[in-house]
Amino acid sequence: MTSRPTPATLAGLTRHAEALARFAVWVGGGLTIASVLLISVDVLARKFLGRTTGGADELSSYAFAISTSWSLAFATLQRANVRVDVLYQYLPVRLSAVLDWLSLVALGTFMGFLTYYASEVVGTSLAQGSHANTPLATPLYIPQGLWFIGLVFMCIVLALMLLRASVALVTGDIEVVKAIAGVRSTREEAEEEAAAGERMVKGETA
Repeated sequence: MTSRPTPATLAGLTRHAEALARFAVWVGGGLTIASVLLISVDVLARKFLGRTTGGADELSSYAFAISTSWSLAFATLQRANVRVDVLYQYLPVRLSAVLDWLSLVALGTFMGFLTYYASEVVGTSLAQGSHANTPLATPLYIPQGLWFIGLVFMCIVLALMLLRASVALVTGDIEVVKAIAGVRSTREEAEEEAAAGERMVKGETA
């Protein structure tokens, strides 16, 4: 007989997922900064030396794709995704909570299809030994695989969020549903900005 996951257990797993997602964002940010520096060096080399480092545009495109997929989970956990709330804010609390849950279901369905087809892309590149048609001739399964990892992690985080939101919805804990999948209120955004400003004053990092 298996034990059912408790809200406390799911909350703990969510905290671990958020820590891992935050690390992934830092890695993605590092890739973006590295690509910017590489492009800058390439531009300067062309201007003053008449030479090119080669592959800057290709590597930066890989970095952009990887950093984007690796940041999806953190953005979702922070409820930073765009939601149209013109009518939402006037709905009853319980109805809006159901819509929040449905939004997770819809996002999870979309990500499931996207990740499935992404796996086929990576699998095809690996099976055929595909290489980029560029001077670097990069094996495509490498950047595609790193991009795919970000999508898989996003799906895992979404599954955890959906499970936690479902338990909260069934038990009538509307506040938890809102905290997981609801539209961020103006007060929450103001509090986060204030906290970020305080960290900057103290010289701390987020």
